[in-house]
Order: sequence, then C-alpha cells, then structure tokens
Amino acid sequence: SLGAAFAEFHRLEGLMSTWIASSEVWAINDHGFERPVAVGPETFAVLERSRWASELSGGVFDITFEAMKGLWRFDHDLDGRVPDARDVAARRVFVDHRDVRLDAARREVRLRRPETRINLGGIAKGYAVDRAAQRLLAGGLTSFIVQAGGDLYVHGRKPDGSPWIVGVRDPRGPESSFFGSLAVEDHAFSSAGDYERSFLRDGRRYHHILDPRTGYPATASRGVTVWAPDAFTADAIDDAVFILGPDRGLALCEQLPSCGAVIVDADNKVWVSSRLTSLFHQHRPPTGGT
Repeated sequence: SLGAAFAEFHRLEGLMSTWIASSEVWAINDHGFERPVAVGPETFAVLERSRWASELSGGVFDITFEAMKGLWRFDHDLDGRVPDARDVAARRVFVDHRDVRLDAARREVRLRRPETRINLGGIAKGYAVDRAAQRLLAGGLTSFIVQAGGDLYVHGRKPDGSPWIVGVRDPRGPESSFFGSLAVEDHAFSSAGDYERSFLRDGRRYHHILDPRTGYPATASRGVTVWAPDAFTADAIDDAVFILGPDRGLALCEQLPSCGAVIVDADNKVWVSSRLTSLFHQHRPPTGGT
C-alpha cells in the first residue's frame, strides 16, 4: 500500500509537472496556442477543477501565473531581486484563467494567446494526496496521514481512539513552529503562507503567492490553513483565501460544504471560520515581525 501511494505521486508528477519535458502540462505550454492538445482524464480533471476555483474566487486563483516566470524568482533561481514595475505590468496582462480553453468532449486544451503558460503547482498536489489516500484505503489501512508539502489528508483516528492533532504554522515563528492546533478526522488540511519561498528587501517581504490583479505578491495575509473534505478542494482554495484575506476568504470557505479556515492576516490578527471554532485551539499569539 505504501509503495503504491508513493508511486502515485511520481506518476502524477510525470503528467502535470512544468519541469518534465514529457508531461502533459509541458505539451500544453509548448503547443497549446498552435493546436488543441489532448490530455488524459486526470490532467483534464485538474484543469476543470482549476477553472472552478478561478470562477469561485473571482479570478484570484489562476493557473496562468506561469506567465510571470522569470520575473519573480522564488524557486531554485531565488535571487532576492524585485522586478521592474513596467516589466510586471507588461507580463501581468497575460495572466488570465479565461485564456485556457477546455473541450470536455474531446478532452483537449487550447491556449488563447501565445504568451499564455499554465502551472498546476497550486492544485495538483492536493489531487495527488487524495489519490495516494485512495491507494492506502484500497490496501486496507484505516488510520493514516498523507502529506505533500503543505497539503495533507487525515483518515480515521489514532490507535487509542483520539483524533489526530495537526499543528497550524506560525508564519513568523521558527520553521516548523505552531501557534495553534486543529483536530482532524477524515478531512484534508492545506496551508499557504508568505514564509515559504520568500525574501526580504527594504523591509518588505516578497513571496511566491502572486495576486493576479497586481502581478505582485499578495499582501492581505501572512498564513492560511484550509480544512476541507478532500485535499483537492483544500489545495484549490488555500491560495485564493490567502490572496482575498480574512473577510472575503472566510466567506469563500463558508460557501463550500464542510470547509473552514484559520487565517493570520497582514496585521497578525487570527481569524477562525465558524465551522472550526470547536476544533481549533490557539496556544499563543502568532510571532510578530516583518
């Protein structure tokens, strides 16, 4: 069962990575403007879910942020450089989820403009976590946690019958420090924050979660934890909740069944959605700082 679960991650990475030349996402980016690109059912399902998340969030979740690649450098190429505002403005016009055209009957993808590029990094991990969990369930496991980065799914309870307790990250605390915890059972838990893949410049923090409306890193939140029935949903909306901030972000969660969020906003205030008030326990205030 464990081997099958790990194999799912590798298999899906091979389909949806922007770094693997044989992936279906690579083919879309390479040829999607010139001609329709046929993809498998799983990649198409993730693309459809991405469109759903974009429409639900008013466009702040957007897989075409890949058009900004090379201007902002937060991966292996991180160099602490802030791009010229004119370059950001020029590139931002190519970030528009509506430029990805999906043909469900043919399971084909087209890109409306030659500059359009997609990246499923903000949603595909959640799909992979759910697929791995399905493998473990098929293998007869009844209590487990599947985690990939900030995305995880918890099934069942601990052997002693108590619920699994998952830490809520302190955005300005030491790495792997938590200011609160959440009891999780048969639910997913996804975190997004400005503390990953980030740098400080002139007293300001720059990070990898870009707001499509500005082309710059989002500023409404420091950290977000989303609780949802499956990791696919949690991963799809955590960045959107982060970008929208506490008022609109919590409202988005409340629209969805069995979904909630804990948000640390830009002023370090903690917001907890109504469905999590009995499950979330705050141990201390989040650490201050830039």
